[in-house]
Amino acid sequence: MKKIFQDLINFLKNKAQNRKLVIIFFTILFVLIFILGLINTNCSGEDKIVIIEKGLGSDETAQVLKDNGIINNKWGFVFYLWIRGYVNHIQAGEYLLNSNMGMPEIARKIVNGEVNKNYVRITIPEGWDIKKIETRLKENRVINEDEKIPVENEGYLFPDTYYFNKNSGADVVVKKMRDNFLKKISSISKDLLIDSSNRLRDAVIMASIIEKEVKTNEDKVIVSGIFWKRIENNMPLQSCATIAYILGIDKAQYTREDTRVKSPYNTYLNLGLPFGAISNPGLSSIKAAFEPQKTDYWYFLNTSDGTIIYSRTAEEHAQNKTKYLE
Repeated sequence: MKKIFQDLINFLKNKAQNRKLVIIFFTILFVLIFILGLINTNCSGEDKIVIIEKGLGSDETAQVLKDNGIINNKWGFVFYLWIRGYVNHIQAGEYLLNSNMGMPEIARKIVNGEVNKNYVRITIPEGWDIKKIETRLKENRVINEDEKIPVENEGYLFPDTYYFNKNSGADVVVKKMRDNFLKKISSISKDLLIDSSNRLRDAVIMASIIEKEVKTNEDKVIVSGIFWKRIENNMPLQSCATIAYILGIDKAQYTREDTRVKSPYNTYLNLGLPFGAISNPGLSSIKAAFEPQKTDYWYFLNTSDGTIIYSRTAEEHAQNKTKYLE
């Protein structure tokens, strides 16, 4: 890239009638590049840890930044590095960058080696509830031991990998995870963002149950269809996942006494959806809740190896329980 610019300089020197033309040309070019550098139009505003490996040149570094969504103009950034004399001063490291940053700020960080040593990388698996999320955040000193995440956020804390500064606090965590939830939802359909709040809430609750009941995308849409059909026909969902949430214990099978525990989350005793979400579902479960598959099935069960067995009648379901669970 540097050779290209040098050839351009030489060409202009040879062709220009006088040196003033060259000076005027590069003055204008520099001003334009500087102005463009101050504005990064890729403004998703998402923090990311970008790893610049040792030995990367300006072209490769710009490509890494573009691949991570930090810049949108690779060659503009390369030229900015070149015009400022930064090309040979890029330092390897892990940088906390944001697409709202302008080129001068990004360039300064990677040239001065301004790595962020105060961040932690947190991965939240699909299906975790608030208690598990809180525990992980406290273990990594992102929130204080006495902080709590309000329960109304259950279901909206999108499972993903995040970068937080230590002692960020619960409010910062909730905002980042809920913003990510909205971003992911819009990837399914932008209409969901303007959908009725009740329908979105119901879908999130349903998705939180589906997430804990089955694993594959194929099973999720079928189970979603079964659950919605049960609600429409005034049948209890009878989801063991809701019993596990109430008791705080995962069992291969729950006793009759377990299913009789009084709680607004008990889908054996209460019709319809539970009081709220029981986990924070991933995108496939949310999508399944919005797009259920219609089948003739009314029942299903999980075998010990994770296979889902479907039934069309209560009698068939009882036979399958005897065959696969007992």
